[in-house]
Amino acid sequence: MSENPQASVVVLIPEPLRACTEGLSEVSVAGSTVADAFARLAGEYPELGPELITEQGALRHGVVIAVDGRDIRFAGGLGTPVAAGQVIQIIVPMLV
Repeated sequence: MSENPQASVVVLIPEPLRACTEGLSEVSVAGSTVADAFARLAGEYPELGPELITEQGALRHGVVIAVDGRDIRFAGGLGTPVAAGQVIQIIVPMLV
């Protein structure tokens, strides 16, 4: 897990995206919303940002994000608040 003295949330990285995070399955980042946490995550792992967020700032088609198991599409989207200790899970479509 990435070391960050101000870490507040844990982002679970799915297998297909771990090449973007040097193989890490989870990364700790600070942020008050999912968007804040993703901005910090993309700052630390620049290859990851475009895999999740479009140039217009929306989630890529097929990407689902959950905070503590709750789909953010039903909570507030990327503006969903997060607090210390919460877990953000990234779910990406699987190609078969």
